[in-house]
Amino acid sequence: MKRHFRELSVAGALLVMLLALAILAPSFFQPQPLLSLVTREAPALVVACGMALIIICREIDISIGSQFAVCSVCAGLLAAKGWSMPMVLLASVGAGAFMGCLNGLLVASLRLPSIVVTLAMMVTLRQGLNMFQQGEFVNLPDGLQWFGMHQATGQKALVIFSVMVLLLLAFAMRHLSAGRFVYAVGTDAEAARLAGIRPQLVTFLTFVLMGAFTGLGAMMNMVQSPQVDPKSGTGLELQAIAAAVVGGVAISGGRGNLLGVFAGFLLLACISPALPYLHIEAHWQKAIQGGIILLAVVADGIRTRKTTH
Repeated sequence: MKRHFRELSVAGALLVMLLALAILAPSFFQPQPLLSLVTREAPALVVACGMALIIICREIDISIGSQFAVCSVCAGLLAAKGWSMPMVLLASVGAGAFMGCLNGLLVASLRLPSIVVTLAMMVTLRQGLNMFQQGEFVNLPDGLQWFGMHQATGQKALVIFSVMVLLLLAFAMRHLSAGRFVYAVGTDAEAARLAGIRPQLVTFLTFVLMGAFTGLGAMMNMVQSPQVDPKSGTGLELQAIAAAVVGGVAISGGRGNLLGVFAGFLLLACISPALPYLHIEAHWQKAIQGGIILLAVVADGIRTRKTTH
């Protein structure tokens, strides 16, 4: 219980909020609006999984919002040219993995700070996309939305798929050697090296995986609309980082789990749509989210100090 106190406290806060909504605003739980909410957030959940790995590895990636937009536009343009759905999906994931590869090479091989590398990548990708697309939306062909299925079926498929990604990644991080390598590098890269692990390779592959998850999330977002917005993904990096930190991933690296990230993600995702039901002004959304994130960071700092002293 003590080991998982952070994750359990987040889950408890989520449960309290849902109970308050059940009592004060039961209409919040109407099936279709609730399904639309979780479907809309499903791509961000996949991206948050990748961000959790990056932070556990003691790095950061603030370029994923721009990567998300680039992958979305690339996938949309290819779909508009008549590419098949599997090929478009492969192209979107491949484009994300390639951009993650660039970040990984600069961070792992040249030992550059990830915050600086990904900040430069964020600005470069976003401005390059603006110059290329000039703000124009990409119109998608008929039959692409919801993978050609009925909307309700497509929504359920996206939600189930995002949860499966999270569960599979959580299993891999707990039971596979590759997952333990990420924890080891994030805890102490030099000790990991002495134990026979290659920290640079682990860091590089983590960035590649982050990019692939971003491309996957972009594809999941694209099929929800008949058009692709070149400004999509704005603020996604902050949403993913917040979900990871609130969910118990230590910003100093080496600690955290995906189930905690899931609880943190749900807590933050439910705040915005819940406020109108609770008769709270919408402009309080960012303040409440910021307060939750600040509390999570303070709690992590206190826990770290207790551990080291």
